[in-house]
Amino acid sequence: MSPAQLTIRRADSTDAMELTELSVTTFQDTFGPPVNGQEDMDMYIAEAMSLEQLSKELSDAENLFFLAHDSDVLVGYAKLRATKIPAGLESTRSIELERLYVRQAYLDKKVGAALMNYCLSYATDGDYEVMWLGVWEHNHRAMNFYRKYGFEVFGDHAFVLGNDRQRDLLMKKTL
Repeated sequence: MSPAQLTIRRADSTDAMELTELSVTTFQDTFGPPVNGQEDMDMYIAEAMSLEQLSKELSDAENLFFLAHDSDVLVGYAKLRATKIPAGLESTRSIELERLYVRQAYLDKKVGAALMNYCLSYATDGDYEVMWLGVWEHNHRAMNFYRKYGFEVFGDHAFVLGNDRQRDLLMKKTL
């Protein structure tokens, strides 16, 4: 894949079906068995990544989804939102990078980097002061990726996957 083939654009409601498929696939590839139990995965996906839920999120102006295509193939996506502010960032104009996922076949093709740079540019252009995210404490690949962009740990919170209560580290980057 050459950089010229990769395009990133904002998603809209017509992208719901394709986004749902990609969301489920990439989440399952990243966190499915043996990393997490299938029952917990199924419960979480049914609630958070159904066509109905993603259609609702896409129609909410507070959610921004960006889709990365390699030619005509959807290979990754990111989601930003500015409505949730964690403890410690209340006095800043902050935006959350809630999701950033790439198909496994594209993990080493700089799609994640392109999405991250796109999101950082969006945040900077929008006069945000801080970008923050939550990352599972056992997802070392993702943490290393975020550290390359200058994110640092500033707290933690609970993330519930089905019936499994897990710990996410909160990371932030000053823009």
